[in-house]
Amino acid sequence: MRPSRSSSRRAACGSATVAKPAERSAARLAAVQALYQMDVSGKGVFDVMAEFEAFWIGREVEGVEFKQAERAFFRALLAGAVEQQRVIDPLIDRALSAGWPLARIEAVLRAILRAGGYELACMKDVPARVVISEYVDVAHGFYGGDEPGLVNGVLDAVAREVRPGELGERPGRPRPGRGGR
Repeated sequence: MRPSRSSSRRAACGSATVAKPAERSAARLAAVQALYQMDVSGKGVFDVMAEFEAFWIGREVEGVEFKQAERAFFRALLAGAVEQQRVIDPLIDRALSAGWPLARIEAVLRAILRAGGYELACMKDVPARVVISEYVDVAHGFYGGDEPGLVNGVLDAVAREVRPGELGERPGRPRPGRGGR
């Protein structure tokens, strides 16, 4: 696979090439980890991207295996989530409960929501249900409590805003204009 001629154009809101699902899943996890690292270290996107590609993706580090990832997809997710943060963060804030802005959310959870929010808003060639499921799986890798449910709920709300009609009606909710009799 060749990288696109304009990675910044793809990162703004585009589509990525198709790869094996496991490599895409690994790219999503790597993007979340890279976003987290940027958040806590203050490093820039290009430094973190280069570090992950050189030292993490597809390698074993301190006994932990980091799976091979589709690098172009990793780059698109990471760069896109950073470049589109001003668009993504308000979407996430609207989906969170009142009084819990994104800034109050723990750093790993914030990284998961930003990567998922970017993918939902800007990579529309990936079905919303797949995106949500993938990031819920990422959340399960870090959390054993209610956080995966939070990721599911927030990304579902974001998907309904940026992809109206794709998910259909919410289960258990009456249709507008229909009587409940």
